[in-house]
Amino acid sequence: MLAVWVEQLLGYASGALKVIRRDERYPTLVAWAREEGPSLVGGKLPMAQALAPELWSQTPLERLDFAAEPLARPGRNEPCWCDSGRKTKQCCGAVRLPGPVPGHLMWMLSLREWKGDTLKAALASGRAPAQALLEAGLIAAETGQRGRAQQILESLFERGDWSRLPEQAEPAFEILLDLYQERGFTRKREALLDAVLDQGPLFLRGVALERLCLMHLDADDLDSARAAFVRAQQALPDSPTLAYIEAMLLLHEGHEQEAAERARFWFRRLARQGELDPDQLQFLADLADNPGATLAEQLLNAEEDLAGPLASLQALLEVLPTAPKLQVSGGAEGRLEYRQSEREASLLAAWRDHFPVEAAGDASLGLEGDPWPVAGEWLPELCAHPEWLDAPAVVEGLVLALTTRFGSLPWMAPSLFVPLAERLERWLEQVAAEGPGALVWEDADNALLLRTGLALVVGMERGARQRSRQLAERLLALDDHDSLGLRELVLDQLLRDGRDAEALAVSHPPAGEPLGEGALGLLLGRALALYRLARQDEGVEALAEARRHNGHALALLCAETPRPGFPSGAGEGDVEPGSRAEAWQYRTLMRDQWRATPGALAWLQAWLEANPERAAR
Repeated sequence: MLAVWVEQLLGYASGALKVIRRDERYPTLVAWAREEGPSLVGGKLPMAQALAPELWSQTPLERLDFAAEPLARPGRNEPCWCDSGRKTKQCCGAVRLPGPVPGHLMWMLSLREWKGDTLKAALASGRAPAQALLEAGLIAAETGQRGRAQQILESLFERGDWSRLPEQAEPAFEILLDLYQERGFTRKREALLDAVLDQGPLFLRGVALERLCLMHLDADDLDSARAAFVRAQQALPDSPTLAYIEAMLLLHEGHEQEAAERARFWFRRLARQGELDPDQLQFLADLADNPGATLAEQLLNAEEDLAGPLASLQALLEVLPTAPKLQVSGGAEGRLEYRQSEREASLLAAWRDHFPVEAAGDASLGLEGDPWPVAGEWLPELCAHPEWLDAPAVVEGLVLALTTRFGSLPWMAPSLFVPLAERLERWLEQVAAEGPGALVWEDADNALLLRTGLALVVGMERGARQRSRQLAERLLALDDHDSLGLRELVLDQLLRDGRDAEALAVSHPPAGEPLGEGALGLLLGRALALYRLARQDEGVEALAEARRHNGHALALLCAETPRPGFPSGAGEGDVEPGSRAEAWQYRTLMRDQWRATPGALAWLQAWLEANPERAAR
């Protein structure tokens, strides 16, 4: 019965609003209510007449700068406000509506109708009820009207009066953050998060901290992600979302066993409280049993149309047969060359009929387009033709696609990247078996193997670190010119594994070779390795050289809460050597290692203070 009433009320109110917009005069609405209104409420004239003054009194009017023109509610023995001429008790006062009439209904419907300057002016008036903004914004988002949804929801959160926010504002807050991210409004997203964290209500502050933690994880800034998680714990200590976030954070940090232990802690704690539904408890139980597999399964299920094809790909990779031999030969000047065979070229042609993009020319990592909008076509075809993966060019395309989508998620490495790494390693063994020599990027079809290797190293770096490091070391040994820029990555991995002597050796390129684009990482990695090896006197030389290369890096590394190094909207792609952006990038990737090394940051700070005349700019 209530559902019928809601449907009737919405239909009647929408019709009434169209009539009101004709001239914004009450008699026009009353005439419509008597003539056409009954057909919208089951043929009931008294109900149609009773609704007219209720809705008129809450309708924003453009002629009044979006204020309403409410009617004075009459007493029982006074003339009824529907202009029937009868007493209220004998007219609208005798009508019992089947359900309530929300006080924000006509504002909500108006926000759905207005466009352009009218909508802008209505929002700027500040008269719209918070509930109307919330509902209109959510409806716009659900119907794909992203610009309208952003405009309306911004008005909801920009008022500064957080006490007026309805508690249902949480999903609207998350939708607005998503809209900012999708549409590239980085600065607005950061400003909204800052505002909520500074003065927002507690229920939103916890959500903001959780979102901030996830954003730092996406950016691979583990140090900031950990700080945001700690703040979120303090704000919302019993939020089940924290269990999910902490598991992700620990997996990103490489602590799989601790992730399972903490998930078990959350399961016991939240189960005792008895406030979670069975599905939430089951998720926490699964998380405690196997964090990586649970997060991977959750991600696949969230992919909707791709869940089935991705699961099929995982199943295929589990049973993939041994990779066939490649055509590898020794070239001039001790170089090794892989050349694509006719069969491999044929397999690649079949793959290209379905896979819509190619590797981005001479770039080390990347595709010329996004294959994922049509993944529902090429993924099933690949699973139906596993022999395509006998061609390194097909493996290259698949690995690049997977890395762009899942490369930052450590729990996806075991099922997607490790099986493909095994395939590539088989081919690299064949290359090495041809004898000593270099696998140079520019020669023959070598770039196919090298680019695939780099993508796999990146894809496994968080979720299969040892495998990633081993592959990176093998590639670096075959490509001693380091055309992939792997030296810095290998150095970082060795430092994370505590293999400091090996890290120190890797930080020095072969004689005569320049440090290259990774100079800052190599110099600071060398300094950290020397500090750990108790060779601080040598370490200060590396610090001095690092500061000559980048005048921002050392101070930024020591700072506890510096401002980000990227301008709004940036943060991805190449950065200029010596820039603050380069220094911020290093801090993001490696500060956790400096912080985890007892005394390292204090040693660095002391050196800076002892050399003030050359302090960082």
